[in-house]
Amino acid sequence: MITLITGGSGSGKSAYAEQKVVEFGDFNRIYIATMYPFDEESHQRIARHRAMRAEKNFSTVECYVGLKNVKIPKHSCVLLECLSNLTANEMFQENGAKEKVVEEILEGVKNLDKQAEQVVIVTNEIFSDGIKYDEETKQYQKYLGEINARLAAWAKEVTEVVYGIPVQQKNTERKEGQ
Repeated sequence: MITLITGGSGSGKSAYAEQKVVEFGDFNRIYIATMYPFDEESHQRIARHRAMRAEKNFSTVECYVGLKNVKIPKHSCVLLECLSNLTANEMFQENGAKEKVVEEILEGVKNLDKQAEQVVIVTNEIFSDGIKYDEETKQYQKYLGEINARLAAWAKEVTEVVYGIPVQQKNTERKEGQ
């Protein structure tokens, strides 16, 4: 079952997602980290996030590209964080999917959904600032928007976190064939 959690930067979506995974019960908790550590600040952020998750018994799997190749133990609950990083990685990493980003990531999510009891996915709301961007950034937004929309259709639950407040947008069972 897929749960999609979205919100702006600093909205509290990560903390909400971690709590959601904990509430699912005593599964193997797998955190799939997609942030590529490209500088000292990113290394510090990763260390801070690992420390925050440590007492919640998450095992961390680093996955910058190729989500479809991730194998997880049976009876796991997966937290994938986040689609925004994964999309950028697939677009710009040397071994990324490039123009096949949408298909690659959706195949990866299907892979996780087949293996896990629960899949909680964090993504970012980056579409309402009204700023004009260069073509490369517009393409990134297009890819992420399509991925978010498709996953929202597949998901049983979609929640937007605004100022630390979860606002449920959808709570239904996934329809067959979606």
